[in-house]
Amino acid sequence: MMIGLRWSSAIHLSFSLHHSLLRSLSNFPLPVSSYPANDLCRYTTRIQDLCCLGYVSEARSVFDAMPHKDTITWNSMIFGYSLNGMMDDARRLFDAFAGRNIRTWTILVSGYARSGCLEEAQFLFDLMPERNTVSWNSLISGYAQNGYVGMARRLFDTMPMRDIASWNAIITGYCHAHQMVEAKELFEQMCTKDLVSWTVMISGYVLVNEHGKAWRTFLRMHREGLRPDQSNFTTAISAVVALGNLKLLENLRTLVIKTNFEGDVIVGTAILNAYTKDGRGLDEAVKFFEQMPERNEYSWSTMIATFARIGLLDDAISIYKRDPVKSLASQTAMLTGYAQNGRISAAKILFEQIPNPSVVSWNAMIAGYAQNNMLDEAKQLFQRMPMRNAVSWSAMIAGCAQNGENEEALHLLSELHRLGSLPSLSSLTSGFFASGNIGALEFGRQLHSLSLKAGSQFNSYVNNGLITMYAKCKNIEAVSGVFRWMKARDTVSWNSLITALSQNNMLEDARIAFDKMLKRDVVSWTAIISAYAQAENWNEALKLFLKMLNERILPNSLTITSVLSACGSLAATNLGRQIHGLTFKMGYDLELFVGNALITMYFKCGCADSFGVFYEMFECDIVTWNSMLAGCAQHGLGREAVEIFEQMKSEQVLPNAVTFLVLLCACSHGGLVHEGWHYFRSMSKVYGIMPSREHYASMVDLLGRAGYLSEAEEFIENMPIEPDSVVWAALLGACRIHQNVELGRRVAERLFDMDPQDSGNYVLLSNLYASLGKWDEVEEVRKLMIDRHVITRPGYSWTQIKKKIKSLTGNIQQERIGVIYATMKEFYNNMKDPSYDSDLKSLKYDAEEEKEDAHAHLYHS
Repeated sequence: MMIGLRWSSAIHLSFSLHHSLLRSLSNFPLPVSSYPANDLCRYTTRIQDLCCLGYVSEARSVFDAMPHKDTITWNSMIFGYSLNGMMDDARRLFDAFAGRNIRTWTILVSGYARSGCLEEAQFLFDLMPERNTVSWNSLISGYAQNGYVGMARRLFDTMPMRDIASWNAIITGYCHAHQMVEAKELFEQMCTKDLVSWTVMISGYVLVNEHGKAWRTFLRMHREGLRPDQSNFTTAISAVVALGNLKLLENLRTLVIKTNFEGDVIVGTAILNAYTKDGRGLDEAVKFFEQMPERNEYSWSTMIATFARIGLLDDAISIYKRDPVKSLASQTAMLTGYAQNGRISAAKILFEQIPNPSVVSWNAMIAGYAQNNMLDEAKQLFQRMPMRNAVSWSAMIAGCAQNGENEEALHLLSELHRLGSLPSLSSLTSGFFASGNIGALEFGRQLHSLSLKAGSQFNSYVNNGLITMYAKCKNIEAVSGVFRWMKARDTVSWNSLITALSQNNMLEDARIAFDKMLKRDVVSWTAIISAYAQAENWNEALKLFLKMLNERILPNSLTITSVLSACGSLAATNLGRQIHGLTFKMGYDLELFVGNALITMYFKCGCADSFGVFYEMFECDIVTWNSMLAGCAQHGLGREAVEIFEQMKSEQVLPNAVTFLVLLCACSHGGLVHEGWHYFRSMSKVYGIMPSREHYASMVDLLGRAGYLSEAEEFIENMPIEPDSVVWAALLGACRIHQNVELGRRVAERLFDMDPQDSGNYVLLSNLYASLGKWDEVEEVRKLMIDRHVITRPGYSWTQIKKKIKSLTGNIQQERIGVIYATMKEFYNNMKDPSYDSDLKSLKYDAEEEKEDAHAHLYHS
């Protein structure tokens, strides 16, 4: 906010200066020969004006044509070069000037310092025949502005005499370095403070997000009798905006009126901006805007941008039409509003109507294309730009990263660096995001080093981006290092750390970090709840959710989806329905991700409510359709799955590989052999999707369940890709169902060779033998497992009793299984009643679920 206000003021003043200088220059014809030879003042003024406008070559022509030059003329030309960053030319002119004085030396030292050439600045400073306070202040400011606050402090401590500018320079350095404790100590030592001193301190506190201290500093300044000026007011307003306190804003506005700044368009626009940043202050913003005695282009553009940002595009258009000037700022705000609301064609038309679009307009259009997933158009526009600035690169880099073109984003960053420019904070954070997405750890490290050179090592956004990047790259040591380095940790920093730890399976550490947080927001709770849900510790996830509600923190849609996942995994139907009701109350029922989560939850709980949720959804994506098909497959609803798939086709939604996988599974469980064959063949012929091993395994399962065992074996032998253990295991499972011992033994031998430690294959063969009463063969399989040291996992299930989850574990020791088998065998031989035979077949050691554990669980309601 503060930065935005300052830039607005700076741009406004820049345009005013530009026009006033042009008016003054119009009084001077270009030929220098027309000037009186002795009118040095007018020559010098012309040089200064041209340099301020950036016309340095023209200024040098005037300088060279002058018949007589004095010291002021030489200093003006040297200063012009320095002001425009042309330090080599400034140095050559300095060396050629025999009559240089202390001001000449100071101009060059200041120029080098401002350009970041601190070694040259220090070298010249040491050569100066004499120095004044301005000389010292120039070098101190140079060190401070470039992040070398320690060196600046050493110079400050050794300078023979200080003025108020000296104190302000070193305090500014500490504020920029986020070292507010040191800044405060020096501030309190000042004998005399001016408005600049107070504004620097207020700005410093805003910079480190200590907005309460910023506001209290402003109040203290006012109590000490200082009258705020324009810059001071805008800085104080930025602190109030961050505090989100409309009452404080009203108090500040009263002071603005008392000090006759109500009519100041810069202060007025800052207040307007403050109202628009707070959603509760929109009505006040409109009222304030209508009462403004004077409006500038930023007043109009602020209102246009505000209405567009909150989706009231018609109101934004209405304000735009009322703007009498329709300045470039208003046009840019309007085209940005069109783009933000998905009307990119209207944005393009408006952009093309601007006769000379500024770089800001170009940037807005590029960002608009990127936001609407039109990256090719954004790239073309970027290439056409007549001039680019840091925001141009930032918009393009962010667009690539956010649209999945991470390598292109990193390539643009490299190109920007090769051009000799340091990336902006936004470009750095986008680079961290892209590096993390593709695991480019080395590139991320180089960006980290670049951020240090750019002096942004204390910026919370940069550090939070670093934490996320290192977490995605699985470098948890670097995550901890960045977090420890941070001097100002906000809630986002803690949230990033919790997410980083949970993503790297360090749940206990994530919980410790969460418990240490002094202030938690909904993102904090969502991060830790999601971490427990992803670690399948669903009970703890639900406990944390209830605790969050008890602390009066309302969940967001991401929290809801994580909790619904836990409810489905625990088959906690009643709780799932209660959360479904909560989504209605909070307005999340219309959100796509919540709808998908509800479908999955109800299917896992074995409830038909999934269909109700599906048919009430206003929007569906491929995840929605796949979730419905997967649920139908899970519950053997083959016909329903086919109907849903046909409905999906009629709505022209393209299926993907997952769609066909769950559809084939549904056909298999529903016994729909003909339909399964049809959809399998259509994968490659109609949709161009090549079947994977999982699809082939589903077809084997389909044929096997239906009893077509020989066809299933032939299907495997003719597969265009090498069948893996999953494919053969599907056939072995079918052999068990249809009691085909000969084929089952052959398939099992293949599986034992392919994966001798997979207990599921042994269990399937054992069950096949047991179903036919072949207990000697069952014993042989058991001995083979013992000889090969095959370990079986115990079965696990759960049920809900009186609002509590009860778990059931089948943990039968290996040595006791033999006794059980022997008892069963004896019982079988002694029974004469044939009716017992069919019952006993179901009393086998059935751990088949172990084989399918990766695909489904046994749920109880």
